[in-house]
Amino acid sequence: MNRKEKFTGIFPALYACYDEQGEVSSARVRLLTRHLVDKGVQGLYVGGSSGECIYQGVAERKQVLEAVMAEARGEIVVIAHVACNNTRDSQELAAHAESLGVDAIAAIPPIYFRLPDHGIAAYWNAISAAAPQTDFIIYNIPQLAGVALSVSLLQEMMKNPRVIGVKNSSMAVLDIAQWLETGGDDFVVFNGPDEQFLSGLAAGAQGGIGGTYGVMPELFLAVQRLFREGRMAQAREIQAEITRIILNMCAAKGNLYAVMKAILRLKGVDIGDVRAPLSGLVPQDQAIVEACAAQIEAATRKYC
Repeated sequence: MNRKEKFTGIFPALYACYDEQGEVSSARVRLLTRHLVDKGVQGLYVGGSSGECIYQGVAERKQVLEAVMAEARGEIVVIAHVACNNTRDSQELAAHAESLGVDAIAAIPPIYFRLPDHGIAAYWNAISAAAPQTDFIIYNIPQLAGVALSVSLLQEMMKNPRVIGVKNSSMAVLDIAQWLETGGDDFVVFNGPDEQFLSGLAAGAQGGIGGTYGVMPELFLAVQRLFREGRMAQAREIQAEITRIILNMCAAKGNLYAVMKAILRLKGVDIGDVRAPLSGLVPQDQAIVEACAAQIEAATRKYC
């Protein structure tokens, strides 16, 4: 299997899984991993935004990845996001991920202090050096990181032979085309914003890494299949329904991840709540949760 085949398809961003006391639960990590593997996804993205990584310690993030790898057992591709807001912890997570045999590591740029491009490159290269046998994926999410990947920075990072792709969560679809042109024929780009998954595929993305995939993987798999078959009208119809579901979930007062975890709970996959300071659900959100769950179920029956 070549690189583009390996890193093609639907990669749900794994949600943080906690017990009733708010501690990381390896059992629930394995439950969610198995649930998604059985849905037929191509891979998992572990320890990113959906995994509430900035609210977890290094030991907790290691625990999560160990549970994923134990359950996945080589059945799917695993990408581990290892960035912390300091280089030393990021390197520790990178080395740990390599020791477990992940398929790739990924990292956002450092947040809070706005570093120049050469500082970001030094940070990413130091992380990559801690896992020298493992492919490296740049995570571009400027709306949260506060800094955007540029063509010049990507060109600098391409000097590192382990840099193979970008997880692109900027809202500009043009960025996908720029990264592909800069990276060359063997370069991989994942679409990030779930609301524009189909547009990302049309722009050349090999697949997607998304935070809402976990509650409706069947719908994203259907869009991917229809796109490959050239059935664009049907793919657009499902993408429009996906976007309506996302907007409805975002109408809750509680955090989006709290909503999605509640939807999974209705499906029999209990992975706990979100961790403070993320906002949990309020009583009036329950109607939104149930309506969105019903909307997902109806769409899945109709299209999948």
